[in-house]
Amino acid sequence: MRMPIRVLIAKPGLDGHDRGAKVIAQSLRDAGMEVIYTGLRKDINQIVEIALQEDTNVIGLSILSGAHVSLTKKLVEKLEEEGIREEILVVVGGIIPDHDIDILLELGANGVFPMGSSIGDIVTFIENNAQPLVDAM
Repeated sequence: MRMPIRVLIAKPGLDGHDRGAKVIAQSLRDAGMEVIYTGLRKDINQIVEIALQEDTNVIGLSILSGAHVSLTKKLVEKLEEEGIREEILVVVGGIIPDHDIDILLELGANGVFPMGSSIGDIVTFIENNAQPLVDAM
């Protein structure tokens, strides 16, 4: 039996709107993944600490505040500092202008899903890209 993909959904910074994060979390659960939701207003250090404690395969950042570039950069740098960057898939979603998608990918995000992305596409992306991480454990 395969181990389930473990996903941490995080709301970094001061963004106080989490309806989308909760919808994604439930959709990933419905797809058979184990999902941990951090709640609102977590900083990057807290998110990485939770990811380590929960032994997650994926960190999904839900960002509506416009700080997606700086928060993604900080997350990737912290994962590298902890020596776990290669073990965790980083996915970013929320209000992300098209011109920032390539920037986020260059900073180290593995996948970027702006508003209007299909839940099916997000589930498929995570399944296809995180399952090899789980199988390697």
